[in-house]
Amino acid sequence: MSVLVVTGGSRGIGAAVCRRAPHDVVVNYAGDAAAAESVVAEVRASGRRAIAVRADVSVESEVDDLFAAAAELGPVTALVANAGVTGEVRGRVDEVPAEAMRRVLEVNVLGVFHCLRAAVRRMSTRHGGAGGAIVAVSSTAAKRGSPGEWAHYAASKAAVETLAYGLALEVAAEGVRVNTIAPGVVRTELHAAAGDPGRPDRLGAVIPIGRAGEPEEIADGILWLLGPQASFVTGAVLPVSGGF
Repeated sequence: MSVLVVTGGSRGIGAAVCRRAPHDVVVNYAGDAAAAESVVAEVRASGRRAIAVRADVSVESEVDDLFAAAAELGPVTALVANAGVTGEVRGRVDEVPAEAMRRVLEVNVLGVFHCLRAAVRRMSTRHGGAGGAIVAVSSTAAKRGSPGEWAHYAASKAAVETLAYGLALEVAAEGVRVNTIAPGVVRTELHAAAGDPGRPDRLGAVIPIGRAGEPEEIADGILWLLGPQASFVTGAVLPVSGGF
C-alpha cells in the first residue's frame, strides 16, 4: 500500500484525511502527541498502517526527518500539506503584530515549501521516484481577503496557491500531480485558536449553502484530488466552501 504524509494530521481536516484515506498514513503533528496517537489508533483499527511523527514544518531539518520516517513505511506517493496557523490573532492588518505575521508565513508558506520540495524529491521520476500526487490546503480566504480578521492568513494562503501552481507545471511531466484545495469556513480548532470559537456558527448565516463545512467534507475533496479519478487534474484550485 502506498504511503501518504499528512501534515497537521492530528486534528481537523488533516485527521479526517488520515481516517478516510486508502493509504498507509504518516500523521504529522507539532505539539499534541496524544491526539496524533489517537488518529493512528483509528487508522490501524481499519487495517492500515500508521505512525505519528512530530515535526515543525517550518524547520527544514524536521521536515527531512518526517519524510525519512515516512519512507520506512514504504514509498511516499502522496502528500497533503495541511498544517497551518493564523498566528492565534484576528484583526485588521494594522493591528496584527509583526511576530504573528512572521509565524504565519513560516508555517503556512515556508512549511508548505519544505514539504512540497521533500515530496517531489521522493516522487518525481527525475529523482528516481514512481510518481505521486500532492494536495496543498489553501482557503477561500485567499480570494476573499478576510478583511478585519485574517488578512494576514489570507495572504499566506494566496502564496500557497501560487507556489503549488508553479510546482504543478514544473513536475507535470515527471509523474507528479500537484493541486490545491480551498476550504471555506469549516468546523475545526483553527477558529478557537485565533480566539473566535463561534466563527463557524456566525458565518453560517452568510454562506449560500446555509452552514459551515465539516472536516470530512473537505477530506473527501482532497482524496478525490489524490486519487485516480483526478488523473488528468493538475495545477487546479478546488473550492469546497458552500459557495462562500
